[in-house]
Amino acid sequence: MKELTLKAIPENVDKAIGFVDEILEEYGCGMKEQMAIDVAVDELFANIAHYAYDSETGYATVKAEVITEPLSVKITFIDSGKPYNPLAKADPDTTQSVEDRKIGGMGIFIVKKSMDDIHYEYKDNQNILTITKKL
Repeated sequence: MKELTLKAIPENVDKAIGFVDEILEEYGCGMKEQMAIDVAVDELFANIAHYAYDSETGYATVKAEVITEPLSVKITFIDSGKPYNPLAKADPDTTQSVEDRKIGGMGIFIVKKSMDDIHYEYKDNQNILTITKKL
């Protein structure tokens, strides 16, 4: 398992994606899977950067590991911001037009639909969100 700790600021989203992409490239990850994973990393790290620490700046750790059976990548996001379970929020009503739909929630909805597994827990004063995607 490899990990990277960054200041949880929007400017570090690309660093988080680059970190994960390096690991995916070692295993010859397909472009379709890599794009889905990149979108998920972008969304999840950006959410931490924008909302976890209110007006203060904190840190976020991204841990990534490739599992061989079945071949998949497991990525964990850890922050010490305010407790927040993004999975507890109701999914947006995608049958409504964009104009009629409430703002927010679409990014995590896309992550939930594109990953094979997603899990949240709050432990030891930390938000821990783990996504898994088969490669």
